[in-house]
Amino acid sequence: MKIVRTAVEVRQALGPRRGESSVGFVPTMGALHDGHVALMRAARLSCRRTVVSLFVNPTQFNEPADLAAYPRNEARDAELASAAGVDVLFAPDIRVVYPAGHATSIAVQGAALGFEGDHRPGHFAGVATVCVSLFNIVQPDVVFFGQKDAQQVAVIQQVVRDLHLEPRVEVVPTVRDVDGVALSSRNVRLSPDERARARAIPAALRAALAAHRQGADPVAAARAALTGLQVDYVGLAAFVDGPTLVVAARSGATRLIDNVPIDHPERAGL
Repeated sequence: MKIVRTAVEVRQALGPRRGESSVGFVPTMGALHDGHVALMRAARLSCRRTVVSLFVNPTQFNEPADLAAYPRNEARDAELASAAGVDVLFAPDIRVVYPAGHATSIAVQGAALGFEGDHRPGHFAGVATVCVSLFNIVQPDVVFFGQKDAQQVAVIQQVVRDLHLEPRVEVVPTVRDVDGVALSSRNVRLSPDERARARAIPAALRAALAAHRQGADPVAAARAALTGLQVDYVGLAAFVDGPTLVVAARSGATRLIDNVPIDHPERAGL
């Protein structure tokens, strides 16, 4: 695996074989876990070459303290990426992604409205802007995102479509721990008691599915199961692939999100 820091180095690393091999790209903010590894493996299966980026994007954070607390361990991330068969690890400095005088951002509506869009103003503009920048640097054929961040996936699908970008967007099912909690870099912040309470989130998703199958209200069923948590929202989102029940709740100070596509629950890893 080759570690590169600049756009020029990315293109040099991919250039010699670019014409004869497809490129899969997994954009990440580091703090890699098995959910990211699943994305890398999917890229390896679909494409001849795989690129992973490590970049903690400041423009998608609403709270400076949250940005400062985000875990960073490039050496460990590099080990995981190498073990997963990644060809190129792109770990740029902020000045590479946002050069001096940077004054351009992408305003997104549509899929970015409601839910996370309401609770984190400007978040999806930051996501869209950095992703388009990274897509332009890497120039992938396929980009890989996890179902766990369903609204983010919908926003990226929308941006790719609306701006006539070339990559195909592949969505990989949510990866869960043995207790059902979706893997997230934020999980390390949970105390044992908070972790136990977080199990109410996958339980709420299963309750929603059961209610839907019985003709009952899945939102009400999910909300009733979220005991012991501070709930930001529970609702049905109309994303591209059909209705998706989305949840955001806090266990202690840690905010967690999760979802299940009502008509395709296998994508939620439940």
